[in-house]
Amino acid sequence: MSDRVHPSAKPAGEAPAASNGGANPAFPANKSQFYNPTRLPYRPQPPSRRHRRSCCCSCCLWITTAILLVLLIAAVAGAAFYVFFRPHRPSFSVNSLQLSRFNLTDNSLTTAFNFSLTARNPNKKIDFYYDQISVKIFSGDVVIGDGSFAGFTHGKKNVTTLRTVISSTNSPIPAGADISPLKSSLKSRNLPLKIQLETKVKVKAWKIKTNKIEIRVTCSGIKISIPSGKTASLATTSNVNCKVDPRVKIIKWTV
Repeated sequence: MSDRVHPSAKPAGEAPAASNGGANPAFPANKSQFYNPTRLPYRPQPPSRRHRRSCCCSCCLWITTAILLVLLIAAVAGAAFYVFFRPHRPSFSVNSLQLSRFNLTDNSLTTAFNFSLTARNPNKKIDFYYDQISVKIFSGDVVIGDGSFAGFTHGKKNVTTLRTVISSTNSPIPAGADISPLKSSLKSRNLPLKIQLETKVKVKAWKIKTNKIEIRVTCSGIKISIPSGKTASLATTSNVNCKVDPRVKIIKWTV
């Protein structure tokens, strides 16, 4: 009998025998991987609209509170100023107005007025400082004379009388001006007038001084007869009303 040859090495590709009786070997469990193909990439989210709204509401609330506080302080200061100083506007009245000359042609006008004005300061704790006061006399819409008063200081509880001559010597009549009312007045010898004064005034209350404020004084309801000779005519001033209006400039507009 021939002898069998038993190889010492196992054939290639054959797995080594397990020590646990031939069962398949146990492998360690798979660890969780960091990469997940189904997971969305991280993207930082912008601040929510609700947060923005809360910031805007807070800013609006603070601004509104600040404005209301400033208005409250201004109101309290104004009330305190009024209670302490009791401010009143100055008043003006026509003392006398005389017309000594009136000559009207188609192209020119000559007039001469003697004008006296009374200014009153009714305040006990306020002074007024006036610049030069310009004066114009109107009949209808036509200026028939102009002049001025010198500037002056108007003290507390003071009454000041101002006098000046208002004239127009061969002044040309503006083109397009309607002089038919003047011609009618010349025939009836009765002339309706309006006086307009403009100036700037500074107000001083205790140690507080304001900037110069423009004011306009309008005196209406004046009638005077046109003199026929050398004797001047005198206007009736008992029913004359003089209105004082401050003219405050806001940007380019005047109120």
